[in-house]
Amino acid sequence: MSLKDKIMAILPESGNLNACFTCGICASGCPASGLADMDPRKFIRLLSLGIDEHILSNNWVWMCTTCNRCLHVCPMKIDIPQLVFLVRSYWPENKRPGGIVDYCRQSGDQDSCSVQKIPKERFESTIQKIVKHVNKSGGEFAKLDAPIDKKGAVFFLNQISDMVIHEPIEMGPLWKILHLAKANWTYGSKGWAAENYCMFLADETAWENLVIKKTMAIEDLECKVLLNTECGHDFFAVKKGLEKFNIPHRFEVKSIIEYYAQWIREGRLNVNSDWNLDLKIKFTVQDPCQLVRKSYGDFIAEELRFVIKEVVGEENFIDMSPNCSNNYCCGGGGGAIRTDFNEERLSYGKVKLDQILETGAAYCITPCNNCHSQILELSQYYHADLNTIHLWTVLALSLGVLDKAERKYLGSDLAMVGLQNIKSE
Repeated sequence: MSLKDKIMAILPESGNLNACFTCGICASGCPASGLADMDPRKFIRLLSLGIDEHILSNNWVWMCTTCNRCLHVCPMKIDIPQLVFLVRSYWPENKRPGGIVDYCRQSGDQDSCSVQKIPKERFESTIQKIVKHVNKSGGEFAKLDAPIDKKGAVFFLNQISDMVIHEPIEMGPLWKILHLAKANWTYGSKGWAAENYCMFLADETAWENLVIKKTMAIEDLECKVLLNTECGHDFFAVKKGLEKFNIPHRFEVKSIIEYYAQWIREGRLNVNSDWNLDLKIKFTVQDPCQLVRKSYGDFIAEELRFVIKEVVGEENFIDMSPNCSNNYCCGGGGGAIRTDFNEERLSYGKVKLDQILETGAAYCITPCNNCHSQILELSQYYHADLNTIHLWTVLALSLGVLDKAERKYLGSDLAMVGLQNIKSE
C-alpha cells in the first residue's frame, strides 16, 4: 500500500489532499517554503502522486513547524499540518531527528514528564531555593510560598524543564504575580513539566501516555484548572490530547494569559504604565502559534494585547503585520528547535525577525518559551538590535516587584526602572 493510500484511509474529510487545486497560497505564506527544496504545495503534489521515497527522505517534514498558517489561509481548508504529522509517523525510526526522539523517550521515563530527567528532590530543592530568594525581598513577599502537591488547589501550574534547570530565578516574577492576585495554586511533584515532544514525533502512544500521566497528577490533587504558563506547545498537546484520546478528566486547560487579563480587570493586579510615560519604550508581541492559531484563536491574542497595553501604555505598543491568527510562526515550534537543522531553522525565522524589526519596537514580548528561545537566537545570529522578554517580566515590572536578579532579558534602558523601592539580593 502506498503512503497516500495509508493516509487517505485514516484522514477525515477535512484532510482530503485531493481537494487541492495547487493555488499556492499555502506556499506563499509559509516561511518554510524553499527549505530542502520543498514547500507545502510541492509536498501535497508529491504525496498525491505517490512519490513516497522522496517524501520519506526529505527532512522538510521536520523543518515544518506544523504552525497551521497554511491551513488558516487555504481556501479548501486542507489540513496540511495533519498530513505532515501523519508522514512523520511513517518516517523511518533511525532517520528521525535525534533531539526530538531523545526528549520524547526521556519525558516518558519520568513521572514529572520532564525532558531533563529532573529528580523529584532536585525539583523541590530548586523551588525552595528560589522561594527563599523571593522571601528576602521582604514586605508582602516575605511569606510567599510555591507549594508542591497542595491538594484542593484551584490551579495546577506547569513549568518548562529548561527554566528549572538553567534559569530558575525567572520563575520568581511569576510567583509574585500569582501571590498578588491571591491565586490558589500548586505545582505537582508529578506531571509538572510543560513539554510533550512525543506529539512532535507523531508517536501517538507516547503522546497519550504523557497526557494520561499529567491527568492523573492533576486529578489526584483535585485541582480544577491545569494552568499553562508561558508555553504554547504543551497547552495544545494536553488540550488536544484529552480530546483525541478521549481521556476522562474533570479539570479545564487554561492559559495564564487569560487569567492575567481577568485579574487586571478585577483589580487583583494593580498594573501601571506610568513608568513608561517619559521613557516611551516601544513593545511588540509574538503570537504563539500553538496557543493562538491552533487553540484559542483571536480571543487569546486580544487578551494578550489588553494585558500588554495596560502594562506598557497603549501608545507604546506596536503590532506586527500580519498578526493574531494570521501571524507568522517564529520557526522554533513543531520540535524544530530540538533538531540539528539549525541553519534552516534560522533561515525560516528570518521572516519573523524582519517582521519584528519592521515595527521599530525595542522589545518583543514572547509568551511562549520556544518562541522566546528562537527569537533570542535569531536576534543574536543576525546581530539585531532587539530584546525579547517573557510576558511575566514586563508584568512584574509594571507592578513594581521585579528585582535586580530577575532582569536578565531587559536592556540597559530598563535595567534600573523601579528598582529604588525594591530590596534586592
